[in-house]
Amino acid sequence: MVKVRETYSLAPNGQVDIPCWLEEIQRRVPLENPDQLRRACELSRSIDQKAVREDRLWARGASSFQTGLEMVQILVDLHLDQSSLVAAVLYRAVREERVALAEIEAEFGSEVAYLISGVAQMAAISTLHHPLKGSVLGQSQGQLDNVRKMLVTMIDDVRVALIKLAERTVAIRAVKNAPIDKRMRVAREVFDIYAPLAHRLGIGQIKWELEDLSFRYLHESAYKKIAKLLDEKRLDRDAYIRRVLKSLREQMAAAGIAGEVTGRSKHIYSIWRKMRRKGIDFSQIYDVRAVRILVPEVRDCYAALGIVHGTWRHIPNEFDDYIAGPKENGYQSLHTAVVGPEGKVMEVQIRTHQMHEEAELGVCAHWRYKGMDTRNKSSGYEAKINWLRQVLEWQEEAGNLSNLSDQLKREVAPDRVYVFTPEGHVVDLAQGATPVDFAYRVHTEVGHSCRGAKVNGRIVPLTYALQTGDQVLILNGNSPAPSRDWLNPSLGYIQTARARAKLTQWFKLQDRDSNVADGRAILEDEFRRLSLGSVPVEQLALKVNYKTAEDMYAAVGAGDLKPTQVAHVAQQMIEPRDQQMHLQLGRAKLDGYSVESDIQIQGVGRLKTSVAQCCKPLPGDPIGGYITIGRGVTVHKQDCMNFLQLREAEPNRIIEVSWGAAPEAVYPVDIEIQAYDRSGLLRDITHILSAQRTNVLALNTLSDANEHIASIRLTVEISGLEQLARLLAQVRQLPNIIEVRRKQNVRS
Repeated sequence: MVKVRETYSLAPNGQVDIPCWLEEIQRRVPLENPDQLRRACELSRSIDQKAVREDRLWARGASSFQTGLEMVQILVDLHLDQSSLVAAVLYRAVREERVALAEIEAEFGSEVAYLISGVAQMAAISTLHHPLKGSVLGQSQGQLDNVRKMLVTMIDDVRVALIKLAERTVAIRAVKNAPIDKRMRVAREVFDIYAPLAHRLGIGQIKWELEDLSFRYLHESAYKKIAKLLDEKRLDRDAYIRRVLKSLREQMAAAGIAGEVTGRSKHIYSIWRKMRRKGIDFSQIYDVRAVRILVPEVRDCYAALGIVHGTWRHIPNEFDDYIAGPKENGYQSLHTAVVGPEGKVMEVQIRTHQMHEEAELGVCAHWRYKGMDTRNKSSGYEAKINWLRQVLEWQEEAGNLSNLSDQLKREVAPDRVYVFTPEGHVVDLAQGATPVDFAYRVHTEVGHSCRGAKVNGRIVPLTYALQTGDQVLILNGNSPAPSRDWLNPSLGYIQTARARAKLTQWFKLQDRDSNVADGRAILEDEFRRLSLGSVPVEQLALKVNYKTAEDMYAAVGAGDLKPTQVAHVAQQMIEPRDQQMHLQLGRAKLDGYSVESDIQIQGVGRLKTSVAQCCKPLPGDPIGGYITIGRGVTVHKQDCMNFLQLREAEPNRIIEVSWGAAPEAVYPVDIEIQAYDRSGLLRDITHILSAQRTNVLALNTLSDANEHIASIRLTVEISGLEQLARLLAQVRQLPNIIEVRRKQNVRS
């Protein structure tokens, strides 16, 4: 590989001549502030020199300055901006902790610092194969934090990925003489992660180099064999291609097609891959002899194809139209194989100049539009950026992306969590997803046979809300046996439509008689807990759009109909609609608040309020309340001198108040619980009440020492029937609970 020192002039002291190097860069890409890049180079070189003086062993390794210059060369070919080039020059020095990121931000700005930080976090990608073994690159930060930051960074700015690709390209170039373990580690990482990333982004010129170099180290004998076969035929092949090019140019000129015709080198890895995929010998590889035709317009592509097929015989099943049907990474071209002169097979690629730029540069050809008017963005660019948001299977170059577009429209990245399988693959789920959702996301049968779950090596409830970075292991039974409780939304076992649909389908396939019996039991239990009393079930079935009560029971048993929906309709049948909430749950109250104008007073009921004239608070000001004698509550600013004196003199008369509208109405409800007495029973019940943010107005317990039965009566504030059903269902799941039900309030 060409090194910077071999390409650019050296100063008299033998070092790279930075001004000369900078002039060459400016000829290839416009720079807004060349002095910034010069200062970055000088800082990087001075850091290198200091490292040599202080640490002789480190100095024997790769120069961070030299690496930075090589990264810039790659990024210039990708048409990246100045901030990216400055970040590339300084990245290794920051990664080696030779300079603090804060110093870089102070000297070169927040954008450069942001890019460097993002590239450093991309080391987390390397851990996806072995998520519990630490970073392959030896980063000191925690792996889970790295993965989270990787996701955010990749979504926000594609330049981070491009800088990382350049860094890995330089790294694999440099390991030629490294110890074999390091050479194999870098090659495996590049082959599994970064070559596929370059492919997905459509950056052909980086993809081919990464694939060939990593293949060279991972499969040395196969690489050398193919390289030798290519070298043996190179002179004859080059002479043959020159004759073909001359013929094509003459015919295209005669047809009035302005185009560029060149020979195309075939990459060693792609030859090996095709030999293995098709089970053929090297002599049967058609595109060892290859020609590329570049033309101005799409119509010229098909005109050139007509010339090629009219001149030489086309080989059946060896034609691909990637213009009409582009590859998933946006690649467009016509590929055909023909029997050329002397009966030798050759491949011809035909594309426009713009398609060629896309094939070589991919997302880099459009990144500059990011942040501008969306009308100027190409659909190919957007598709590539969207792929970054997926972060599903980095290590697989080929994958099924047929539903990617629809999936991304439905599920936006900020609403997702990313978790690991035990093998290290990444699975994305909706926020709040549980281990049951994960099991059904992996495979339907895994979901059906799920019995428990471990998260990060620890047993968790099946209602546990998964977090980004968790590693999930599903504990399976021997046969499918999903629980009907999973379909109860009050219990929180599943949060995704996929899992609910799979469960519903499974229960539908079970015996109808079983569904009817289960549905009847579920509804009877729900009505008893909610104290709904006797309901004419045939009329109730019609109200919920089923012809018979048996059909309704079957639907509940199969999971098509929620028991809470039936309970709500049953309550409406029992009481008139206009008295519904009053009779359903008791008299409404406003959760201990009093409302006067726009002031809420917490915990004191209805009291008269007035605004203090000394400070005259306005909506939005921090305020506090003082209970006066006979004049209700006076509202002051919290920094009012009078209020501060009152707070110190009479703290018992100071109350909390706040601006805003009245809160949602709540209703007092009595709940009765019977359970086998045990230590911690009351604690577990109050924990559920706290998690549900349920206010407890009264609590009474009575234990029967002979029977070891505990009777608990609670009066709680509930906003509606759905919250009550959820609360009762969760308490019922506790150990030792015999029965939990609502005690019907008696109307006066």
